[in-house]
Amino acid sequence: MRTLISSERGMTLAEVLVALPIITIGLLALLSAIPISTYATQEGSQTSTATFLANQRLEQVRNAQWTATCPATADSLGVSASATAAPTDGGGVTTFADENPIAAPYTAYTRQVRITDSVASTTTCNVATGVITGAYGIRTVTVTVTYRPLSATGASAVSGSRAVAVNMQVAQR
Repeated sequence: MRTLISSERGMTLAEVLVALPIITIGLLALLSAIPISTYATQEGSQTSTATFLANQRLEQVRNAQWTATCPATADSLGVSASATAAPTDGGGVTTFADENPIAAPYTAYTRQVRITDSVASTTTCNVATGVITGAYGIRTVTVTVTYRPLSATGASAVSGSRAVAVNMQVAQR
């Protein structure tokens, strides 16, 4: 004996016509989020790259020679004369020049280094014994990487640029 199940009748045309606009509105809402998520992903990528480029230069600065030897001081680290000037060593040679733009493949970024004295060196040198006494200097290094972010439509942003600045203290060795 067979029993019929009466709830197996499917959807009526009226139900389909009501469900279609509801599903369409939901899909359109999801589609509008795609450009925003793409923009956020691109912004994160650009910020990450800028931070990498700043840290790369900080490593080069950290490895630069700045030592106190008696009777002379070896300074290839350099110091900036002002907030707008690249650092120069004692002989006036630019040690970490501004890069506008940075070499390929990072041509969308610019990088500048500013080095300032935090604690002045008050060392004295006894030439007869070769002994250095006193406090060593400390310099503040600021590396700023600037880029132009993309807009949510994928084109370059019309106004402004973004910058990532990384600071580090360097002590004389």
